[in-house]
Amino acid sequence: MGSASPQEPEKDMEGYYNLLQAGSELENTLQQVTVPVSMQEVAGYIEKQLAYLSGGRGEDSSVIITLPECSAFSDIPEEALAKVLSYLTLIPRTRQPGVKFIIILDRRLDTWASIKTALARIAASFPGNLHLVLVLRPTSFFQRTVTDLGFRFSQEDFMLKMPVVMLSSVTDLLRYIDENQLTSEFGGTLDYCHSDWIVLRTAIESFAVMVKDIAQMLQAFGTELAETQLSEECSAVEFLLLSHTEKYRRLKDAIRSVMREGRQLLSNLETSRKEGDADTCWDMTQDWDTMQRLLAQLTDMEMAFDGFFDKHHLKLQQYLQLLRYEHSFQEMECSLEKLRAQERKISITGESLSQTEQCVRELESLEKRAQEEMSQAQVLILHGHQLAAGHHYAMALIIQRCNELRHQCDTLTSALNTKRKSLTQAQTLLSRLEEAQRWCDDGAYLLANQQVDKFQSKDGAQAALRDIEKFQEAAPPLLGAGVDVLFLEYESVLTPCLQAHIENTFQKHSSVQALIQSRQNCLKKLADKHVRPIQLVAPRPENPPRAKSPLFSPKHDFNSSLKFTFDLPLPGKRTSRKSPNSRKIEVIHDYQTASSLPYSIDGEDSTDLLKRHVMKELIETERIYVEELLAVLLGYRAEMDNPSLAPLLPTSLCNKRDVLFGNLPDIYNFHSSVFLQDLESCLESPEAVGACFLERKDHFHLYECYCQNKPRSDSLWRQFSDCPFFQECQKKLEHKLALDSYLLKPVQRLTKYQLLLKELLKYSSGCERVSELQGALEAMLDLLKSVNDSMHQIAITGYEGDLSNLGRVLMQGSFSVWISHKKGPTRVKELARFKPMQRHLFLHEHALLFCKRRDEHGENADKTPSYSFKHCLKMSAVGITENVKGDVKKFEIWYSGREEVYVIQAPTVEVKIAWLNEIRKILTNQQKQLKEELCHSAAVSEQTQMSPPLSVSKQQRASVSSEGTESGHSSPDPFSCSNQHQLNRRSEC
Repeated sequence: MGSASPQEPEKDMEGYYNLLQAGSELENTLQQVTVPVSMQEVAGYIEKQLAYLSGGRGEDSSVIITLPECSAFSDIPEEALAKVLSYLTLIPRTRQPGVKFIIILDRRLDTWASIKTALARIAASFPGNLHLVLVLRPTSFFQRTVTDLGFRFSQEDFMLKMPVVMLSSVTDLLRYIDENQLTSEFGGTLDYCHSDWIVLRTAIESFAVMVKDIAQMLQAFGTELAETQLSEECSAVEFLLLSHTEKYRRLKDAIRSVMREGRQLLSNLETSRKEGDADTCWDMTQDWDTMQRLLAQLTDMEMAFDGFFDKHHLKLQQYLQLLRYEHSFQEMECSLEKLRAQERKISITGESLSQTEQCVRELESLEKRAQEEMSQAQVLILHGHQLAAGHHYAMALIIQRCNELRHQCDTLTSALNTKRKSLTQAQTLLSRLEEAQRWCDDGAYLLANQQVDKFQSKDGAQAALRDIEKFQEAAPPLLGAGVDVLFLEYESVLTPCLQAHIENTFQKHSSVQALIQSRQNCLKKLADKHVRPIQLVAPRPENPPRAKSPLFSPKHDFNSSLKFTFDLPLPGKRTSRKSPNSRKIEVIHDYQTASSLPYSIDGEDSTDLLKRHVMKELIETERIYVEELLAVLLGYRAEMDNPSLAPLLPTSLCNKRDVLFGNLPDIYNFHSSVFLQDLESCLESPEAVGACFLERKDHFHLYECYCQNKPRSDSLWRQFSDCPFFQECQKKLEHKLALDSYLLKPVQRLTKYQLLLKELLKYSSGCERVSELQGALEAMLDLLKSVNDSMHQIAITGYEGDLSNLGRVLMQGSFSVWISHKKGPTRVKELARFKPMQRHLFLHEHALLFCKRRDEHGENADKTPSYSFKHCLKMSAVGITENVKGDVKKFEIWYSGREEVYVIQAPTVEVKIAWLNEIRKILTNQQKQLKEELCHSAAVSEQTQMSPPLSVSKQQRASVSSEGTESGHSSPDPFSCSNQHQLNRRSEC
């Protein structure tokens, strides 16, 4: 067994997304603290008290910006003034968008010219919503007079740009702003320290920058963890663990440092807030709330990061454990394989006693070494179970490795024991004979306990038949082998007593089988005779109420149930030997059949009435079927794209819609847009419905694709059936049944058509278009067979080519096969092989495939077989011998002029006849085509006079063997020796 890449752990994308979400919320909060213009950019002008925010509020909670006396105001550049005003206005605007501002312009010691210049510059560069400008005019008599005159003549110009009020004194200022909102320099009581405000703002902005840096580092490290590509080298993974752990430790230290600084800043804000008045500390309260939220969100982000890193670190450690375990597993596997090879070299017996004793000594030595290796393997298995018990992410793989080691140890132990115990088959034979005896006793008991009075009803007879069929399916494989095969298989342990026991068992089986066959024939006659009597009752209304659409409430009330079985083998799966050849899907139809209708009038009108009722049922059930398909497509399939239900839908199911529903949309489009209208047009002439089925026959091949996908759909449904998404959809649709019941509707509908056509055909004898109805019925039955055969075909494995090139599957089934070759030594070897090979044959239009049925055993094994390809015969080189002496169920298939002869034993004579008829059709068509080609070639030759006429070889003409009718040909086939065909030709059948 070659080494494979170790299974990497799944990324914790949920934890990564939580980390990104926490970072996004933190950035939103940071935007309320930081402004585009930082304190560092305007620190020089702020320190000179060019302007400041005292924290006071005016009318409508307008923020007060104070511009105190500044002799160098006119020398400050426009850009610097604009930046200072932008910084001061952005602080409250980030907390309260749309806030208004009041400017107090203190010019009591200045001149009118300075005031005029200041107002003009404020009007040009103020970025916020300026509610009012309060100007304290100069106090000197001359400047006050000049200011009054200048403002009187310039008032209109200023008022067009901003509201300006000229105040004579501080007392006038109190008319616009409360005393507790003004600082002491304006006669107010508001406590404001400019240097403390600068320190606080600098600390807040510095903390915000550090928080932003930390958040970015956390997100960057989280992205690095999420995108880490894992190596298959243990040393590389160990280095990765150490480097990630070191980065995590440094980040945690940085986070703790920032958290300490943030808590200290929050404590300072809390102290300032408590010392001040609540009405005058509005800005301080806002800063405190923002800082508290910032610290809480930083804590949340830290917790999200811790959770994400812990999961990543655990998965990385488990990945390292898996790498080491895989390495140990490969070494142990190699050691066990070497021991197995040494065991195979030891002969089971020697040519003499001494040689045999030497083999025993070699075996004892090998057993000692094997015991030591298997003890180490047990330690490795125990270690694997410990890893699995620790909830390792690769639990399934580790358990699989443990099982493989255990299996190899068991295989080696079994092989060593087989060398020591040469003959243990007698016990097995007796056990199998006892099982067969019990089966025969159970069969007799079953027949004896079937209540005869229940056979009087059709349902009772059918139920009894099903019990017998189910019982026969569980027959032990030994009973199908034959006495001669058992004698040959157990020849080494066969004694007269065992021989008599085998003969008695098969005699008992024959007696019970005869009783079962007799009981089945009787029950079949009783089931066919039981027909419900038709009584004369009042007809129902012409337009009965329509059933409620299943899209909203699919609660239909129907009168009877029909039960079908539909063969659907799944590809690539295997069953136990006791399981049936294919999966049986039992379908319950809640539709009322025509045979249960309470309408009957003697005469010709009765059949017409019955036909119309059958047709009405076909149309009404077709409408319900279309509505049910629409309910599934809208209520489930379309809802997979519904954003509101996206959280309920597993990620691994998002892209599996086509697997779950198959080509159900195509089936719905066909029935809703085409076939339903066809059926409705036949309401008054039911006999015309046969033409509808025949005309749309090709469209029904949509069901082949659907049924072939059904196993994948069922597997996916079993995996996600408990998903909240499906439960929510079912709740919205008010469906009593889950989605899988509705996904079975197309299979049910396909089997329903042929039943309704049979019912319609029963009442249409003598009609002009009865042949069309018969053709439609045959087409539907052929479709069911084709679907079943194609489901078997997709389970074929090992064929090195495209099966579609072999043509359509015509027949398939299990047979016993003997093979013989024309050459002497090979022929003697094959003829000595009395035990037949069990093969599953697939008859295609252009080839015959021999496959071996593969069944999985065990409690959890799937009950669906797969077919391992063994051999392929081109039909262009095949002939048949229809009868073989000694067994009426046998026939021969010979290849390339009897170069190879295959003796086929069918399970029944009826199966043999069906296969011979189908093969005969293929060979006859081939001969016709060959004759047409020869005639055409001869005509061309005569016209050109370039070549003599062709002749038909003996192998190309049908012949009659001494043992029966033999037909076929081996015509030249240009493709029979192709590379692909040679690859698929095997040495054994």
